[in-house]
Amino acid sequence: MRNVTLSIFVVSILLIVLLPQEGNGKRIGETKRLIHKANRKGPYIGIVIPNLFEMNPLLNYPEYKFSKLVIDVGGRRFRFGSIGQKRVVLVMTGLGMLNAGVTTQLLLSLFDIEGIVHYGIAGNANPSLNIGDVAIPQYWSHSALWSWQRYGNGPEDKLPLEDSGDYTRDIGYLHIANYSTNIKSDNLLNNIWYQPEEIFPVDGTREERQHAFWVPVDSSYFNLAKSLESSLKLEGCLNVTTCLSTPPKVTTVERGTSASIYLDNAAYRSFIYEKFNISPVEMESAAVALISYQQRVPFIVIRALSDLAGGGEHSNEADTFITLAANNSVKAAVEFIKLIP
Repeated sequence: MRNVTLSIFVVSILLIVLLPQEGNGKRIGETKRLIHKANRKGPYIGIVIPNLFEMNPLLNYPEYKFSKLVIDVGGRRFRFGSIGQKRVVLVMTGLGMLNAGVTTQLLLSLFDIEGIVHYGIAGNANPSLNIGDVAIPQYWSHSALWSWQRYGNGPEDKLPLEDSGDYTRDIGYLHIANYSTNIKSDNLLNNIWYQPEEIFPVDGTREERQHAFWVPVDSSYFNLAKSLESSLKLEGCLNVTTCLSTPPKVTTVERGTSASIYLDNAAYRSFIYEKFNISPVEMESAAVALISYQQRVPFIVIRALSDLAGGGEHSNEADTFITLAANNSVKAAVEFIKLIP
């Protein structure tokens, strides 16, 4: 539980920065009043949603009760309402890591947030899971922060700036030549070494970096989510004639990963599963995780699998199953929020 008394001064500064076009201050004053009004009714569960096709099913979900309070700040719209006994504020991020990180930080800076629930669709790298399943990982990573090693160097050679702690060989690497169509060939692209993020937690020493590659979700939230595995029935049919071959399920898994890259490649899908035991792979969750973790706000990520991330026999399955997956992610998120004490 996060108790926050937001400083009027801090909110004012944020609004001056985010709303510079209103020189007379009227819009700033009205927005500040609405934020103050919202926070008097907090705290809230922040629901962070990547895109409209994932948000619209929640807006139309019977158990989501909207209020008339809507606040626009910094290009984002914050919608207030409730699910069960929990007050919630919804915000859509847009595609990719940058959008997700900026939006999550703005949400936490402006409003009294006790926890974050992030949901949406994802590709599936885990051969034991199926399209339509909802995966809830215990750990998230950002897997597109790299040190790209020059040709001629190998695993025994130090990376540039490794001695100063900027880069590391501890997490592992992708040897690109292993994926050449000619198995005897070399590759000038050589090796990509995965790197942890630099983080600056609110309870840390200012300007003293820490590092994180695997970011854990809140342990109490994760334990709550386990109860959904046996109790929640998900959608398995697109219509009366088209259904999934395997009934979808909710399952907690070890790891998910994010990058601002749409993955539709069987070889890389296999690599990240075998190397890191990845299940869902998508484009926003690690940013939400990294911001929440640094701000010491409890969070969890719920992702429904819309496709096989390049591992299927035919074209990408998301074109067919995106709506079903979005609906299943919303259902799991709503039922999870109702469980929060």
